Formats: sequence, C-alpha cells, structure tokens
Amino acid sequence: MASLGGNLLPFGTHVNPIYAGIAVAVIGSVCASRLISKPAKDERAPGLLKSFFLFFYSSFLKPHQGDTKGTQQDALESFYKSQAGAYDATRKVLLRGREDMLALVSAQLKAKVDATSGGQKRIWVDIGGGTGWNIEAMSQFVNVSEFFSSVYLVDFSPSLCEVARKRFERLGWDNVTVVCQDARKFRLEDYESGNALVRSPMRSPALSYFQKRPEHGGADLVTMSYSLSMIPDYYSVVDSVGSLLSPQGIMGVVDFYVQNQVDFSFRNYTGGLIDRHTNFFTRSFWRSWFDLDRVGLEPSRRDYLEYKYGTVLNLNARNKALGSIPYYIWVGCHKKPFSPSSLPHEIIERIDALATESPYLFPKNQGDALTRAIERSAPEIRSKAFLTAVSNLSANLPLPSFFYQNHHWRIYYDDQLQKHKQFNDEYIYAFTWEDTRVDERILKLGPDDKVIAITSAGDNILSYLTQSPARVHAVDLNPTQNHLLELKAAAYTSLPYEDFWMIFGDGKHPSFRDLLITKLSPHLSSRAFQYWLKNVHVFQNSSSYGLYDTGGSRHAIRVFRWVARVFGLRAVVNKMLEAPTLNEQREIWRNKIRPALLSKLVCNLVVAQESFLWAALGVPKNQLAMIEHDHANSAGVKSGQAKNTRSHAIWHYMVNTLDPMAEQTHVAGDNPYYYVCLAGKFSRKCHPDYLSPRNHAKLSRPGALDSLRIHTDEFDEVISRIMPGELTVAVVMDSMDWFDTGSHAAAAQVTKLNRALATGGRVMLRSSALNPWYIKVFEAHGFTAKRHGARENGACIDRVNMYASCWICTKTENLPPPTPEMERMSNSDMPPLSI
Repeated sequence: MASLGGNLLPFGTHVNPIYAGIAVAVIGSVCASRLISKPAKDERAPGLLKSFFLFFYSSFLKPHQGDTKGTQQDALESFYKSQAGAYDATRKVLLRGREDMLALVSAQLKAKVDATSGGQKRIWVDIGGGTGWNIEAMSQFVNVSEFFSSVYLVDFSPSLCEVARKRFERLGWDNVTVVCQDARKFRLEDYESGNALVRSPMRSPALSYFQKRPEHGGADLVTMSYSLSMIPDYYSVVDSVGSLLSPQGIMGVVDFYVQNQVDFSFRNYTGGLIDRHTNFFTRSFWRSWFDLDRVGLEPSRRDYLEYKYGTVLNLNARNKALGSIPYYIWVGCHKKPFSPSSLPHEIIERIDALATESPYLFPKNQGDALTRAIERSAPEIRSKAFLTAVSNLSANLPLPSFFYQNHHWRIYYDDQLQKHKQFNDEYIYAFTWEDTRVDERILKLGPDDKVIAITSAGDNILSYLTQSPARVHAVDLNPTQNHLLELKAAAYTSLPYEDFWMIFGDGKHPSFRDLLITKLSPHLSSRAFQYWLKNVHVFQNSSSYGLYDTGGSRHAIRVFRWVARVFGLRAVVNKMLEAPTLNEQREIWRNKIRPALLSKLVCNLVVAQESFLWAALGVPKNQLAMIEHDHANSAGVKSGQAKNTRSHAIWHYMVNTLDPMAEQTHVAGDNPYYYVCLAGKFSRKCHPDYLSPRNHAKLSRPGALDSLRIHTDEFDEVISRIMPGELTVAVVMDSMDWFDTGSHAAAAQVTKLNRALATGGRVMLRSSALNPWYIKVFEAHGFTAKRHGARENGACIDRVNMYASCWICTKTENLPPPTPEMERMSNSDMPPLSI
C-alpha cells in the first residue's frame, strides 16, 4: 500500500503488536456483545461465525472470576454460560484426539467382550463430559444405546449439562444420565443398585461420603476428555476414579500437556516415550497461554495419573492445526493387576514363567515344599521382567505397561538402553531372508518342541507357529524388528484376510491408521503401538512401494532399481516377474539382467563397499572376512583365474548366490524372496507361507498365538535366563558369523546353548562360509555337527541361496557341571504343576 501513496496506516508502516491486540480485542468484544445481546429466537446452536465470536469473547475478554461466592462451579459458569450453545462448534479444531481416544477405549472394550464372549451390562462414566459430545461421538464405534446399559455424564457446569440433556433427549438415548455434580463426590452406587454399598442406618447421602470407598467399582469405562487440565483439585478426582472403575475396567484420558524429558526418562511404566518431550519454548508458551483460561498444563497432572494407574496404551501428538499444541492420549487400568484372588504377585510369576520356561504355580498348587524345590533347582533363573516388576512394586510404582496388555507375547525391555537406541528406531529387514520351507523340512517341529529363534522380520517365527510347537521364543536386539512381528501377530488376531493381505502382501493399506486404532491397538504393546502410529506412512504413502521399501535392506533393493533404470531393464524385469516357465526366466536372466546386475562396474562401485554391505544387506565386517577367506582359498584364486581382492570376493559370492537361484528356482511362481525385491510386493501366487489363506485361518483362531514370546535383548542374555534343559530347537540364523574368529564370546554362547537345550536338542545355523570356524567350537562343547547344505559346484541350497552352508548341531552331552534336566514331579508329597 505504501507504493500507492505513502503511509495509509495511522501508526506508520509497522503496527505495534500491543495496538493490534487492543484493536482486535475491542472489535471482538463489540461483535461478541452484539451477538450475545440478541434474544434467542430458538434453541438451535448458533452459526459458525457467532460461535467463533462467543468463543473469542469468553476465552480472551470476559473475566472468569465467577460471582461473589468464588467457587469452582461459579468460575466454570462464568466461562461456559455465554458459549455453552456454541461449545461444540468451536472445539472440534481445538480439542484434537477425542475421537482417537474413544476409538482406542471402545476397541479395548470390544476385545474384552470377544475374550469373554459375554453379554453382560456395561457402564460408562464420562467425567467432565460437558455437552455430551463425547458420548454422541462414541456412536461411530459402538451402538451407545445398546452396547452400554448405563452412561453417566458428570460435569460441574449447569449450562453445559443443560446442553447435554437436550442432546440426549433429541437422540432418544434413555440409558444416558446427566449428573451436574462435583466429580469428587460422584458415587456410582447412588445410581446403580447392583453396586450399592452398605450404608449407615440413617441413609444420609452426606454421611455416605464419610464411608471408606471401595478399591474398585462397577464402571467398565471411565473417560476424561480435556477435563483433567481444568480441575484445580485433580488429585482427589484421579483418586476417586479407582472406586468407580471395575476390576477389569478401562480408563481413557485425552488432554493438553507440556513436559521436559528429564521428568520421565527414567520411568519404565509410561508405555513409551515417543514424541513426549516438548522443548523449552513450547513448554513456556503454552503453559502461559492456557493459564489465562485456568487450564493447567503442569506435568504433575499426567504424572499422577500414570503413577496412580497402570498404563495400557499411551501416545503423544501435536495439534498442527493450531500451532502444534501438544496433547496426549492415555489408556489405562487399575494399578494393581486383578486376578481371581486379587494377588498382584500372581501375574508377575506368570509373566516370569512365560519368559523363562519355569513352571508357573497357581496359588492352589503353590505349596511350600514345591516352591523350595523349584528354587533349589535353579535359584538364579529370573527374567528381567520379573526383577523390574519386583523393583516397581517395592517402590509402590505401577508395573511396566507390558504387564497390563491383553496378550503377553511381548516381554518387558528397557527401551532407554543404548544397545536398543543404536538402531535409531529403524528395522533392517522388512522381510526374512531365510527359506522357511527348508527350515520346516529339516526341523520337522512337533507339539513338544520349544523353539528359540532370531526374529528378523518375523516371517520365520510365524512359519514355526503354523507347525504348532509348544513354545516359540523370538529374540532380537532391535526393538523395531519385534514391533514388526507384533504387528503381524496383532493382524492375525484382529483382521480379516483381505486386510491382512493388503498390509503384508501388498505392503500398503489406505486405511492402515484407522485399522491400527480401531482393530489392532488392543493386541499391541504400548511401545509397538506408538511406533506404528508414528510410522503410518509406511503403509499409507501412495507415492512409495510401501512396507517392502522400508528398513535398512531397502538400500539393496533400490540399488537394483537404479541398475535397472540405468541399463533400461524395467520392462525386462516385469517380463521376468511374469515368466510362465523356468526356461523363459533363464533366457531373460542370462541375456538381459545378469550382464548388468553382475557387472564388475556395479560390484566395484557399490556392492563391494563395506558401508553398503552393512547398511543394505546387514553384512558385518567379520562375516565379510569369512567371505574373503573362502575366496582366498578357492580354486579360482589358487589357479590364478580370480584375483584375491575384496571386490573379486564379493563378485564371486554374488555369482554363486544369484546364478543358481535364477537357473533353478521360478521367481514368478515359487520364489517370494526375490519376487518382493523385484516387484516391491508379493503376489497371490508367490508369497511366504505365513501369507496364505490357510495359515491365516489357522493363526487367527483364538489362542493360536499363545505360545509366542517376544524378547528384545541379546540372544545369549535370553538363553541364559531360560530354565536349563527346556529348549529343543535353537535357530540362530547367521549370527555366529558376527563373532570374532576364535573369540571367547562365541564359546560362551555355545555353552549357554548347551545348558538351555535338552539332550537331543538342535541348533540350526546358516553361514557365509562353507566350513565356518565355530563348528569346531560346537563340537568341543557337547554337540555333533552335520552340514545339510553346501553351495558348491553351482548348487542352490534353498530359494534364497544367500548363505554358503546350512548346519544342524545336535546336543549329545551335557557340559560339566551337567545341565540340570527338569524331571517330572512324581513325589506324592508334592502336588502336580499347573502350567
């Protein structure tokens, strides 16, 4: 405007923010006063423009001290009375996460209904429910009038309660009761006859409040939606929820927050810390801003909630529509795990038994003689989960969130340890590189087998579970690899086959976030849920290949795409994926793809680089040294036909891997491992066994995954805490290649395997070497070794053909001191175990 005639603003070219604020305030107050001064012609909610001005006037201009009584109810009325009718219209953008919270708690309730197959009545108490928006919004997820026998909206503002009453009259929901009362004084037994307490003879409501409140009540669901931050005396309200919530009830809270990571970084019971930290500016600004409206964002509110109850799920998010205001959603339950006898140590012992394979003793069988016998047999066998739980209970803290899950697949781990954080929240493998068909043929698992295996992407773990062994322990140091396995297990439990296929077959699902919240969340640990909610783009990014273009191994796949693009092979690759016969595939491989992919140029520039081998293929330096050693001793080097260099070693390894695979396996019809690399997804014809409709039907049955245990730790840390002689199979993949040649650490792990395995137990391993050095270590520690596959003379040992050899090491003897084999309790003085 200055260029058209100078300064047109009365205060110059630069507007003072104070003057601007005063101007906005004056205009806003005039508009608001004009709007609210008009008599209401009907009871309909005001329009959007009027709602905005009412909100602006009530939030920023109108004083909120209340009347001369100065009570909390008067202050609430002062704030809400003028905007009660416009409340819902103005809060949809401000109060984000409410629908997500409702979806999460309804999913938990439905999972519990499915587990019990019950049609019992359900009660919901919504504290600070205001206008009843939450209760109506719940109808997106359940039929409120039928799913709940009773719903109680408790709020202290008469104006908001009046709006709520009109809402439910309009909806015709006679199971909803609006209670205008201080939440601290609300008693469910005053409204539900089945929950009545023994009262004094005088039957005085006032005197009833002096009675000791019970540890739990009859409400299946208690929610607080942006109300905890507005309650001055929040301690007593949080305390009172316990007497409302049933033993197996669920609590849901969504609210604003700000918090520094120093407050919570050492807590193990919060259910994960992703995005919880807020920086200094954010903390200072939003606390000061919300203080103007008596909204408290101090961390102690959330901290006390998490201290008082057990955390089931937890997430931290930002309202990006309004300046990235931090908010959280918390789903919890009673702090004390309720069992039939209400003894918290029972669930601790049970989780310990699941992790260590020690017998779990029900209280009815827990005699002193038997307990002492177990402790004498292996007094040192205790899981890290058990030790952590005991530490928390002794400090009167909640248990880690893993103990409050609906499934006990995932075993507790400390996510703040550097050994877990080193992976930077990224998995390496989006799919497993071991041929499960060969595993099945060699291992022939039976119903008595107890298996321990490295997780990787979990495909092999699921393949073992389809064979119905007694137990499968999945172990991986990288938490995100186990998050991926958890997601697959949850998908089996909650999704129909078509959704399951889209997520893990196609690697993409446009509704993944909705499925995650409404279907998968009750079957995931809090940390896995947090991870996948933060990474929904993996499955919902329409511009990418989806799941199979993620993880560290994506770099190798992208290199192949780059080679195909540079050499103009895209159409050729598609032809190979559609080749109807093996002969046609061979022609395409020999004449088109092989000359480009196995060129010395590609090998020297990319594949032979140590950084690429580790980042893209997960090949550590020790494994690389084994490849170079075998090459140095190969006939080609000795005859002078090949050079003894790293690039030549890698090139020959690639040739020995890919040539037999392309010549002897049909990629389009029966090699999913290379099909997914070329296509970025699986096909209905070519996919891993776990993706078949038959195996989905098998593993989605109730209890089908009860034998799964997921450990996030080093392999030898887990086997050292397994009861001696309990395992029958250990699948270590190529992990032994990672040890330094002749290292004591390798011998120590073999010793632990001997101790954990029963006599006759087997260790299955693959190696990049034809005759790995550590086979002699196995033989020196009570094992006999047999090679079941060797990549010699152009042999293709399996559909992956990535490793030079495959071995089975069978335990034939115990090491001194002998492994204490667990014998059946046959003494008449000792009752039988109930496991």
